[in-house]
This record gives sequence, C-alpha cells and structure tokens, in this order.
Amino acid sequence: MKFYEATPSHDLTYSDVFLLPSRSGIRSRLDVSLAATDGSGATIPIVSANMNSVTGPRLAATLARRGGLGVLPQDLPLQELDAAIRWVKDQSVSFDTPLDFSAEQTVADALQLVPAVAGQGIVLRDGAGEYLGCLPAARLATAIPDARLGDLLHGELTSIDADDVTDARAAFDLMVAADLDFAPVLHHGRLVGTLSRRSALRSTLYEPAVDASGRLRVAAALGINGDIATKARALAEAGVDLLVVDTAHGHQEGMLRAVESVASLDLGLPIVAGNVVTAQAVRDLVSAGANILKVGVGPGAMCTTRMMTAVGRPQFSAVLETADAAAELGAHVWADGGVRYPRDVALALAAGASAVMIGSWFAGTVEAPGTLQADDAGRLYKESWGMASTKAVHERFGRLDPYELARKELFAEGISSSKIYLDPLRPSVEDLLDMITSGVRSSFTYAGATSLADFHERALVGIQSAAGYEEGKALPVSW
Repeated sequence: MKFYEATPSHDLTYSDVFLLPSRSGIRSRLDVSLAATDGSGATIPIVSANMNSVTGPRLAATLARRGGLGVLPQDLPLQELDAAIRWVKDQSVSFDTPLDFSAEQTVADALQLVPAVAGQGIVLRDGAGEYLGCLPAARLATAIPDARLGDLLHGELTSIDADDVTDARAAFDLMVAADLDFAPVLHHGRLVGTLSRRSALRSTLYEPAVDASGRLRVAAALGINGDIATKARALAEAGVDLLVVDTAHGHQEGMLRAVESVASLDLGLPIVAGNVVTAQAVRDLVSAGANILKVGVGPGAMCTTRMMTAVGRPQFSAVLETADAAAELGAHVWADGGVRYPRDVALALAAGASAVMIGSWFAGTVEAPGTLQADDAGRLYKESWGMASTKAVHERFGRLDPYELARKELFAEGISSSKIYLDPLRPSVEDLLDMITSGVRSSFTYAGATSLADFHERALVGIQSAAGYEEGKALPVSW
C-alpha cells in the first residue's frame, strides 16, 4: 500500500482515508481471488467475532460454507464448545443446514428464529426426529401465531434429489425448472439439507472453507486464565481449525504466557492472539508463538473502552503499523472492529490485514444466536452486547459467589443491550457477505489487483476531510 501525495502525520480511521483507482486490466470482479494467505484456510477474508451475540454454531457453519471463518466465543462451557465444534464439522458443505422444528410447535415459535420472507424455510420432524416435511417461511406470514406447524403441512413440498445435483449450477437450474424458491434436499428418502434458489446461485460464486477432510472450518476462542493447555487440547481433539487466544489487552504478560503455553503443545493449529494496536505488541506475541494478531482496541460498535479509559487507537493506522510489523516476521493480522460499510473492509485489507473480523454487523441476521424480537413498530431485531459489558460479565462469571461477581460488575465496560435490526432486504449473513464481497472485489479491480497479496502492494490510499467522506455517501432522500 502507498499513500497518495502526502504521508500522514497523525493516526487515521477508516473514514479519514479513501482508495484511488489505478490502471487495471481486470475485466470482471469475478476474476479476482479473495482467498486469505494466513493459513486460516478461508477463501474470503471475513471472520465473525467471538461475541456471544454474533457467532454461534449456525452462523459459523453458514459463514464457512461461503468461505469465511466463524470464531466461537470462549464464554461457552467447554462441553458446549466441544459440541458446537463437532456440530459445525457435521454440517453439509453443499446444502444449507435445516432449521428444525417439531410438528407440535407453533407459528410463533418458528417466527422467533426465522422471518416470514422468501428464500427461508423450516423443516418439521415428528417426536422420533423423523422428517415430516418442509414449510417455506413466507407461509408463516398468513398463519395465526398459535397454529401448530404440523397443521400447515398440506401435501408434499417438492423436494430435490441430491443425486440430481451434479454441481451448483445444476441445483440452480433444477429450482428454476420446478419454480421453487426453497426446497428440501433428500438422499434415498433421508433429509440431507435444504436449498434456496439464491443459496444455489451462491454456491457457483463462493468456495467453501474446508479442512483436509473436506469438513467446514471453524475457529474457537479461549481466554488467558485457567488451565489454557487443557482447554486447547480439548478443542483440538474436537476438530477446531484455529485457536484464538483472546483478551481485551493483548500486550500483557498473562497473554504472552498463554500463547507460549498453547504454542508449546505443538497442536499443528494456527494461533491467533490479541487484541493489540502496536508493532511492539506484534513482535512480542509472535515471539511467544502467535501466527496471527487480532488488531483493534476500542473501534467496535459495542465497545466503550476509549470513552471509559482513553485507551485505543484509530483503526486504520493500527492495522497499517501492525501489518507491516507482522509481515517482517512472517505473521499476519486480522483487523477487528470498526467496519460499518464494505469500503471499510476494503481499506482494512489495503492496510495489510489478511482478514477482517466483523461483530455487530452480523448480530442482526437470521443465523446469529438469539431470538427475533419486534419493536413497537413491528421491526425485527436481535439483541447484541459488548463482551466486557455487565451482561457479558454475568454470563462469563455467573458461577462465582455473589461477592466476587459484584466486584467484577464494578469494572464492566461496553454496552449491555443494543437492538441490531434485521435488514428486511438482507436478513441473512449470506446477504451481507454478498454485499461486502462484491464491494471488496470491485475495490481489487479498481486497484488492478487479482489477489490479496496484489492488493496489499497496489492499493493507493488518499487522506480526506470529513466533508470528503460525507460527499461519498449516497443521498437517501430526493433533492
């Protein structure tokens, strides 16, 4: 990356900078590769944050199916984390994971997990877990809330035979021919997944992130306290692909000891450590055994660290400095936090990040943990909260005695409850991935870059005023 005309004398946020177009011979945005080069196995440079309100097993599986990587949070008890990793590994690479309900559950139950929109659907099973049928989610919009889901099954929803799906294009053509927007996929009468017309189309554009055995990839986080080595071994045995050693202040002795402890196990897994914002922190953590550094203190939407402590750093400059230091040592950085638009993702990559970690942006999606709720105007949302907030402290330390828990509550930071609204036009995390990756692919073509490594070299960055940033925004209303 190079700065255009002027080198900055102060730290910069994403809104302070912009990308300039360069001479390019690339004809299509699909001619570029977004694959990460950091050993994560991701085919798009998108990672979901290890936040309880963001990454659960379902979002992790969906993200991996499209080439990204989900990081399961460390707050889950080890047994649940083990089960979550194994669940992701068991999911189909080719077809969507069914959203299961019993025939006795109600329409209201279903609407807590899936909006009544086209392209979504649910699977019904009997008391023994046997497949009964599928319902398009749009059918729920016209049913009364207390209606039994089983009573809505009238005839068989046309299914797709897995043997007929020779490739992703064939799946799309089958759905078009049958005039289907959502369908179950069966193999010898057994349900193996579901498919929407749009997900079939996506399979022609994205390459899943899979391990050496062809299973979906997934990462998991662990803190720096307790028996780190035992937990790391357990996660490795469950099949995790990356270990993320995570704490708010990554440049501390406790983190260095934790990374050294995990590295000494020689598990053959990349170690991610953070969060940090300086070159010296990168050097220290790489020396301890980290392969990837998580960069960002304070830019997250749910984070109040900078306002509470004055600690942090403008994110673009933090990524730029740490990425340069990491590259000198053969390591990499993930830019964690501060992205609001696809442009911010492109700028983080231009600054040298190998991937960008997204939190609250993904919290308001169908696949994120939690249930759908409606505000007074009927708009759907999910609840999100910061991982140092009072709510997170309760979840992480709820087993402590009341006195110790009360002490920890005194030092909580971050937002405990925020409504992240579901975009009715982009209700799925996959919809957001489409928007983000299309923008980033175009950024590559403007720079004349065919790969992430090319983009790191060719990106030309300028510095702008606040007025310049505002000028780049679309006009939301008429003149």
